[in-house]
Amino acid sequence: MPEREGRSYRTQAIVLGHMEFGEADRILRLFTLERGKITAIAKGVRKIRSRKAGHLEPFTEVTLFMAKGRNIDIITQAETINPHMGLRQDLQLVGMAAYVLEVLDRFTFEEGQNIAMFRLLSNTLTRLESQADAKTVVHYYELRLLDLLGFRPQLFSCIDCRETITEQDQYFSPLAGGVACPNCGRSRSEAWPVEKDVLRYLRHLQRSNWQSVESLIIPPAVEAHLNYLIERYLTYLLERKLNTPAFLREIRGNSRPSDED
Repeated sequence: MPEREGRSYRTQAIVLGHMEFGEADRILRLFTLERGKITAIAKGVRKIRSRKAGHLEPFTEVTLFMAKGRNIDIITQAETINPHMGLRQDLQLVGMAAYVLEVLDRFTFEEGQNIAMFRLLSNTLTRLESQADAKTVVHYYELRLLDLLGFRPQLFSCIDCRETITEQDQYFSPLAGGVACPNCGRSRSEAWPVEKDVLRYLRHLQRSNWQSVESLIIPPAVEAHLNYLIERYLTYLLERKLNTPAFLREIRGNSRPSDED
């Protein structure tokens, strides 16, 4: 349970993002171990002599000392736990880490403690700095996050006839949240075709723990379609597009496998 002593408390947090406020302040979106997602203000953080500024950048995992405010809590002190500096030295890693934060930020509200989600976010940022393939790290994160959000896609049996999915091209229904066999999928106007190799990797990532997939490198052709499928599903669930995928495509110099919306 979170510490509560009077009007002050301490929390462990990851900085999701911030916006400028007034002449020297900054409002931050944080995902904390003890309270889940919260919003707080750092007063005077944009002043040259501020000691808090370097601890409150996106991706940073930090211990915060907070004071309860009338409308918004105030960050009184910050101590970095992990700055994730390795993410800031590569533009693609910056983009992928920003995507990880954006997806969680878009899907979550200030609803209280979620330890599993905090651990997933923290582990994912650490894994992006490791020797693991960054695309594998992100896809593993996406599927674990969908589980935690209650949107786990059904990938092993048809969503309509319940027959076991076989080794062939299938359909994916965002409406039903899973795979439809060829016979059932053709009758669903909202369903998207999904190639068997894409589905194979998707299922492997969903049913495996991290130790089983950390050395996995997804073939580029499969990765492009897998990435597109997941992005479309997230867009469907959110009912709006994410911002970071377009940035990632720009720095990679590629585009989606299809121009469909």
